[in-house]
Amino acid sequence: MSDPPDDGTAEDPPSASMAEPSSPSESGPDADDQPSVAAEAGIDESVVGVPRELASTVRLQWIVGSTIGALVAGVVLGVIAYFVGTRTDLLAPGIESAARIGIAVFALFALFGVVRAVLLYRSWEYVVRADSLFLSRGVFTRVRTVVPYVRVQHIDTTRSPLERLLGLSTLVVYTAGSRGADVTIPGLTPDRASTLQERLERLTTESEEEDAV
Repeated sequence: MSDPPDDGTAEDPPSASMAEPSSPSESGPDADDQPSVAAEAGIDESVVGVPRELASTVRLQWIVGSTIGALVAGVVLGVIAYFVGTRTDLLAPGIESAARIGIAVFALFALFGVVRAVLLYRSWEYVVRADSLFLSRGVFTRVRTVVPYVRVQHIDTTRSPLERLLGLSTLVVYTAGSRGADVTIPGLTPDRASTLQERLERLTTESEEEDAV
């Protein structure tokens, strides 16, 4: 008995090229669709990566601090000038001459403090990134600091008597392996300091969890 003729109705097995492509949900989510650390920490991503400035009142804080330092320097050098003038011929003797020297030193240091406060304020900025805290500041020497959240141990806010008088706070970030405060952000209002501290703590916790995984 002969085999039946091939009429072309037998089904061929599907080839790999004819296989139906898998849907995006079956192939796994795209990397761009993965939630960021900030999103997982419940933080509005509109504030992440945005440069922030200090409160303008911090300039007054720095000017007051430099003025106190200038006053101390003027008094000390005035006293030195008085003793030098009475015991040597290098300077004119008398309190009046010493007072002029002290006042000149005070004025010079105070002016330098004012100029430095204005320039330093313009140079200061900080950025809350998704994985690190970035700071940039400096007048004569520009300093840029990056603090990864995985290295942050704890975060404090401090307020000196002058800061309380001016309505300011300072954020202090301590990192692993440091003997003291690695990073300080001055010139923050109490509300902003509290909000920033909470955000950094949540980002730090989320980063530690991801690093552990």
